[in-house]
Amino acid sequence: MSHHLLAFFTIMDNQGGIAVTDPPKFDLDLYIQNYKGRTRFDRLFLIARSSVPLCIDALKVAIAEAKRGADTQRYREAVECLRIAAPSEPEAVFDQAWLSNQEAANRIETKRLLTELKGYKNNLIKESIRMGNEDLGKHLESIGDLNAAAEAFSKMRPDVSTSKQFIDVGRHLVRVSVQRCEWAMVSAHLSKMGGSQSQEEEFILQPYIKIAHGIALLGQEKYHEAALSFLAADSAASSSNYNELASANDVAIYGGLLALASMDRSHLQQQVLENPKFRTFLELEPHIRRAIAQFVSGRYSACIAILESYRPDYLLDIYLQKHIQTIYAQIRRKCIVQYMIPFSCVSLDTMNKAFGRPGQPIEDELADMIQSGILQARINTIDKLVTTIGTNPRVQMQEAALKSAEDYERQALDRLRRMGISAADLELKGQKKMGGHPLHGQSELAMEETLG
Repeated sequence: MSHHLLAFFTIMDNQGGIAVTDPPKFDLDLYIQNYKGRTRFDRLFLIARSSVPLCIDALKVAIAEAKRGADTQRYREAVECLRIAAPSEPEAVFDQAWLSNQEAANRIETKRLLTELKGYKNNLIKESIRMGNEDLGKHLESIGDLNAAAEAFSKMRPDVSTSKQFIDVGRHLVRVSVQRCEWAMVSAHLSKMGGSQSQEEEFILQPYIKIAHGIALLGQEKYHEAALSFLAADSAASSSNYNELASANDVAIYGGLLALASMDRSHLQQQVLENPKFRTFLELEPHIRRAIAQFVSGRYSACIAILESYRPDYLLDIYLQKHIQTIYAQIRRKCIVQYMIPFSCVSLDTMNKAFGRPGQPIEDELADMIQSGILQARINTIDKLVTTIGTNPRVQMQEAALKSAEDYERQALDRLRRMGISAADLELKGQKKMGGHPLHGQSELAMEETLG
């Protein structure tokens, strides 16, 4: 690593970033072709700030991507990063002419759109007002003013007249909210989009809603709910319907990893491996399918090994990066717990061979799991054994007998109470309307006595 690159990643580390030194398995150019819209730059810029091997290449592509758009702040940030990481590169010099021209063009376009919208409002033409707000929102989003863009898109709602227009408003607001990482707002906008679309619109919209909702739930660390949302996405629809948010490969990765972290073996088999909708996604990422199949088959160390080999890739994902450590830790703990279930006693050497990491003995990890209640076991440091804590069958039988006795006693008391009420003629009879009174004769007296 050059001293310029080292200085760059030192700055990134001080800002709370991470440095991935292992090269990912994907090709950068092929990877970025799966996306459209502003997420392309966001993903490239994250890769540049996180991947040591891809840093300079990703920054160059990000600069080119920024110059194809109108967001001058993004261009400034990417060039500034490249100036620190590789100052000798031609792209590390600010293109002042482009910056000045683009900023002037942005100001002119903003003024023009605001003037047009004001004219539409004066004429009170609803369709023109809707289109004017939409054009203004798209422009403001393209120049990076996401707050103003969200406000413009929100002002479209009173003027929509068709289900397609209503869906378009929702998609605009979801896209902006995802860029701002406002996960609760993403879910709120998605909830307003369902219900009124035609069958064709519903087919196109279904995977978009499920994937966007999954991303929002992932951002809120609701891993099980997010997994169910990704698993329900219909793979029959084209990825062009949702690739402003994620690719079909991403859906397989997100759904598979989150399912592994939050579901047991039977649910993984039924809801992932045997899920006809999700199977098409899984075919794009066969290693995810292999990892899930290994877990279901009880080959836990093989499952972990597959996932670890792809950790560098997932650390470069815009939605997964902040969560990958937690997700991997949950999967690892599940593997250890499942591995221990058939045994009453396992040697620490065996556990280290199955789950140990280089230079990190597993004893500390097991102790943490035992203290947190995840693993019911004891560690014998003298004999180097891990002993599971099983429930005494005699105690289980006694507890079951006591519970049965309590249930019988409660039922017997209920029956005796009912017999006493019946013998005293205090039961409520069926209501009869006579003379305007709801109850008559002895039934009314019984009601008074009961209430008394």
